[in-house]
Amino acid sequence: MNHEKASNFKGTFRRMLDRLLVDRLLCYTVAGFAVLATAMSVIGPRILGHATDIVFTGYLSDQFPEGMTKQQVIDSLERSGDDRVADLIRSTDLHPGAGIDFTALGWVLTGAIALYVVASLLMWTQGRLTTVVVQRMVAGLRDEVEEKVNRLPLKYLDTHERGELMSRTTNDIDNIAQSLQQTISQMISSLLMVVGTLSMMLWISPLLALIALVTLPLAIVLTRQITQRSQPQFVGQWAATGKVNGHIEEVFTGHQVVKVFGQQATAREEFDRRNDALFGAAFKAQFISGVIQPVMMFMSNLNYVAVAVVGALRVASGSLSIGEVQAFIQYSRQFTQPLAQLAGMINLLQSGMASAERVFQLLDEEEERPDRADAPFPDPLRGRVEFSDVTFSYSDSPLIEHLDLVAEPGETIAIVGPTGAGKTTLTNLVLRFYDLQGGRITLDGVDVADMSRGELRENFGVVLQDTWLFKGTIRDNIAYGAHRASDEEVQRAAEAAHVDHFVRTLPDGYDTVIDEEGQGVSAGQRQLLTIARAFLADPAILVLDEATSSVDTRTEALVQQAMEQLRSGRTSFVIAHRLSTIRDADHIVVMEDGRIVEQGNHESLVHGGGAYERLYAAQFAGATT
Repeated sequence: MNHEKASNFKGTFRRMLDRLLVDRLLCYTVAGFAVLATAMSVIGPRILGHATDIVFTGYLSDQFPEGMTKQQVIDSLERSGDDRVADLIRSTDLHPGAGIDFTALGWVLTGAIALYVVASLLMWTQGRLTTVVVQRMVAGLRDEVEEKVNRLPLKYLDTHERGELMSRTTNDIDNIAQSLQQTISQMISSLLMVVGTLSMMLWISPLLALIALVTLPLAIVLTRQITQRSQPQFVGQWAATGKVNGHIEEVFTGHQVVKVFGQQATAREEFDRRNDALFGAAFKAQFISGVIQPVMMFMSNLNYVAVAVVGALRVASGSLSIGEVQAFIQYSRQFTQPLAQLAGMINLLQSGMASAERVFQLLDEEEERPDRADAPFPDPLRGRVEFSDVTFSYSDSPLIEHLDLVAEPGETIAIVGPTGAGKTTLTNLVLRFYDLQGGRITLDGVDVADMSRGELRENFGVVLQDTWLFKGTIRDNIAYGAHRASDEEVQRAAEAAHVDHFVRTLPDGYDTVIDEEGQGVSAGQRQLLTIARAFLADPAILVLDEATSSVDTRTEALVQQAMEQLRSGRTSFVIAHRLSTIRDADHIVVMEDGRIVEQGNHESLVHGGGAYERLYAAQFAGATT
């Protein structure tokens, strides 16, 4: 990932904020509670300062005889040379001989306690509402990502690691939720606290407020410099996380192959390399951003010392009361503490925005061209498929060039050829998994590029060499393309695919639960289940891509009989390496280097002296040696 895009912290944060503000009423409610809670928290030190003044004034009042006035006490002290004490008393509400007014003190403390209790309740409510806002936004983001993945072209999924994609859809979104949950509410409160405490500080003493603000510009500059250096590191951290996840997903999926070929050490070395890269990026990100809070705390302590010294001098001169200085020191702490918290939250926020950038990059990826609103579709569907001057390539190197092919309704077209000849690509093009670079493919005379992808694919039944099952019962796996199918229909499809007997030998029969890797089911049995799925879907057009490659010879013969029945009256494309499975095909197409080099039926091609005969001879020779 380049760091230019990662440096767009403001743009990403603004984009995330727009998503949060979808629940405007709830956001305004959160802000309202934050304002009330902060206002009460700001008033608290002033009330406590008043309590201190009551105690201090009462103590001083008790030191002088009853009947004297405040001015008499001050005059007496000045005549005796105690000018400092006189100045101190001048700023108090002295009542000689009265002592401490515990009633007034009680009311003040009760008011302070009530204020803090209400402020705590408001803050708790604010936190709860913030959780609702954030989790709603994250849930919506997950929905968008899920929908986006379904709209991405197959090319994107083929060119990106699945583990990396999964990391963006899980780890990054979880990190967004965590960082926003811990920062949004606190940021609002901290910003309001800064404004509130600054106002109170200016009210108590503009001079002390000026002293407290001296170090603020320097703190802001340092924080900005640190932030600019740490943001790219957070992006690198989450990019490295995606690479580690991609490697783990790859190794775990192919763990049998890794062990068979003794590549555990190699896999471990690759993991260590990616893990070390993740460690380095994470360490730099956390270390650089972690410097912010100590810097802010150092500035806060400098302010504290300066305010304490100057405040003491102001009390001694009678310009301020002890309670006012006490309140100001509390405000000074309340002023620098949220600044330090904001600085510390930048760490989390940067991490969250780095993850948000990765998620937004996924959401901004180019999608499949949308279907036309008035997409045509042949009705009734006969199943005539025609390739006209088709040209296609996955990269700059051409794969298929100027290919022409016609499949008449009900015909079985077998496509054979060496690996990489473009056989599977043809079926991917018919299903619109990829768009053509040239030419056109028509279904009953209608260009498939103009059709709705969903409606087009609903009429195709596809059985791939790579079987795919999901975690669920065998019944659910067979009925994947026909959710309303009855138990009898599922059973008939299983019988047609010769999988019924095997299923009935399982303890729970069709209710047996299998996972996505088909644990407890052999590779051949998994393929039979996918064939049964195609039987149940009852499609108009069949695509069989090495559909019997994992079954034994006896089962293959039985499946071939079922396939003949299934193909009856349907246009079928059969991609096969076992030439024995396509003897009865109506039309056999031999492909090499993306071109059709031979066409015909089995009898004409096997004695034609061309590519098909060579393939047949090589396969036969391989079978008898």
